[in-house]
Amino acid sequence: MSSSSSRRVALAIQYLGTHYYGWQRQPNHRSVQQTIEEVISEICGKPTVLHSAGRTDTGVHAAAQVAHFDTSSMIPPHKWEKVINSYLPDDILIWRSMEVASDWHARFSATWRRYRYTIYTAASPNLFVSRFSWHYYHDRLDESLIHQALQPMIGKQDMAAFQRAGSSRPHSRLELQEALCWRDRDFVHIEVQASGFLYGMIRLLVGQLVDVGRSSLAIADFTNIWQQQRRTEVKYAAPPQGLCLLSIGYADNPFIELASRQQTLSLKANQAITLI
Repeated sequence: MSSSSSRRVALAIQYLGTHYYGWQRQPNHRSVQQTIEEVISEICGKPTVLHSAGRTDTGVHAAAQVAHFDTSSMIPPHKWEKVINSYLPDDILIWRSMEVASDWHARFSATWRRYRYTIYTAASPNLFVSRFSWHYYHDRLDESLIHQALQPMIGKQDMAAFQRAGSSRPHSRLELQEALCWRDRDFVHIEVQASGFLYGMIRLLVGQLVDVGRSSLAIADFTNIWQQQRRTEVKYAAPPQGLCLLSIGYADNPFIELASRQQTLSLKANQAITLI
């Protein structure tokens, strides 16, 4: 049943990217966007498009992806989460749904995105963290070196050195707002917040930072590589399972309570996982 007026509904979404070819709909491969769109389209009785805050690559997870769609359905906006979840597979969850202004846009209204990459450094593998971390045990990683290497990147920069081929973005400039690296027992976390990210940027960046952390690449040389945009010297990308889209920021955040709760749960999860 529907009414003549259309409303814009925003969704906060969690997903495990293990079995998906990223967020974006694409031919011949299952994506997170396609999975959710098919459910919403079935409920609405007509094709419905989801617009997201950002795209995640194959195998990458999201703790708080944000997307929106327009609908004339009579379903109250705050009840869409339960309706959609009843049809979704277990590795995708709509955490919250709510109505937003007609000119609010999940992508264009966002002011920042925040990603976290997790590296597991224990000598022995751990089945309970393997889906969410890169098991790197070949060399000792010095998290303080990685943290130092990240600091000159703060501000407005050209990150062409960390952009994968095939990007449709018209330029490679962005503003890095915060970049951190810290160790929690056997886990090394790298967290970066920016106005936006390039295609494949974080995984290429982490691949280089691991070389810094194991002292095979000097901080000065790492800095020269990205400042001089020497893309050919960025040889490999970190594997996807360690990467998670942590949160999206908005000047007028419709999910402000959710963002606070997400941060608290994220901290608790980190504390619990290090006890395994």
